[in-house]
Amino acid sequence: MILIRNLSKGYGAKRVLKDINFTFNRGEVHGIVGNNGAGKSTFFKCIAGIENFEGSVESEFNSIKDHMGFLSTDPYLFSKITAEDTLRLLCHARKVNETNFSGKNIFDLPLQEYAVNYSTGMRKKLTITGILLQKNDYFIFDEPFNGLDLQSNIIVTGVIHRLKDLNKIVLISSHIFSTLKDCCDEIHLLDNGSVLKSVGKAGFDAVEQGMKELTLGDRIAMLGLE
Repeated sequence: MILIRNLSKGYGAKRVLKDINFTFNRGEVHGIVGNNGAGKSTFFKCIAGIENFEGSVESEFNSIKDHMGFLSTDPYLFSKITAEDTLRLLCHARKVNETNFSGKNIFDLPLQEYAVNYSTGMRKKLTITGILLQKNDYFIFDEPFNGLDLQSNIIVTGVIHRLKDLNKIVLISSHIFSTLKDCCDEIHLLDNGSVLKSVGKAGFDAVEQGMKELTLGDRIAMLGLE
């Protein structure tokens, strides 16, 4: 379980997150949606222990970040080491003794190439593979589908379903709403640092429509297209 109480985050006078409260249970997949700047990535970084914040994030472990697999929107990779060495390093960080990297290369990546030379999509696929091999209990995927080909998106969706079956906790953000509808048990709408709405599967369509209205407003009419 992950218990979040009154989580707030500010940069100077600007409040990015405002008194967020959640309980995430094992075997659940939660989607966090909202426009750019809503606070999704900052929220994830706070849970993962990357950002300081007010409030509390509690779990069954003393250090949540030691049990968290975190995919950021732009994964950082070390230069001058191969993709296989990157996977080895990620496993070593969790004291996982893994050697069969080619046998677990689910995205068919060129593991002997320098990871820093990978494209954005390849970097994302390499990082996903690495945090899966770490045998984490919790997973945060910040925009995992962006920049991936259709085949890789299908694989990522299958991975998320498998993690749910394995009683893990998975948090996802995505601008591709159809992928969230396929994966998630609940979806939470974040706007201006606050949670506007949380719904189960029966309410997914209403949240999608609400996001469209929130995004569009009268923007199209403003153009005066003829």
